[in-house]
Amino acid sequence: MMKVKDMMTKDVDCCTLLDNVFEVAVKMKENNVGAIPIVNGERVVGMITDRDIVLRCVAEKHPNSSKVEDIMSNDLITIGPEETTDDALQLMARYQIRRLPVVEGDKTLLGVVSLGDFAIRHEYAHEAEQALQDISDPILKNKPC
Repeated sequence: MMKVKDMMTKDVDCCTLLDNVFEVAVKMKENNVGAIPIVNGERVVGMITDRDIVLRCVAEKHPNSSKVEDIMSNDLITIGPEETTDDALQLMARYQIRRLPVVEGDKTLLGVVSLGDFAIRHEYAHEAEQALQDISDPILKNKPC
């Protein structure tokens, strides 16, 4: 069984609590990603998605200079590097999330594993499809991040 550390993206670009929403959006564009972890030192303290920017910033008419902590999700579901990829898929489905920060110790960020990481691997195609169906199910509403 494959471990999360073997599947995760290791070189993840992050922002800090000192950054603003505009800086996060620019980083998303530069890296062609839909989520940026927010760190305090090496410790992950939140995550901002493109959806967060739209719903919590733009739709509420907040300026681009808004602090990241005003719109980030900070009730994160995380996973350890030694957990299995099946564990990661189950967490994604249960909490209806597409990305999991991979942490160790006191939430030191090691990387991120995403549903997309599974989708591009043939051996996980069926599991990724099932997780996406669960994530997209409007009945399941237990979604902290």
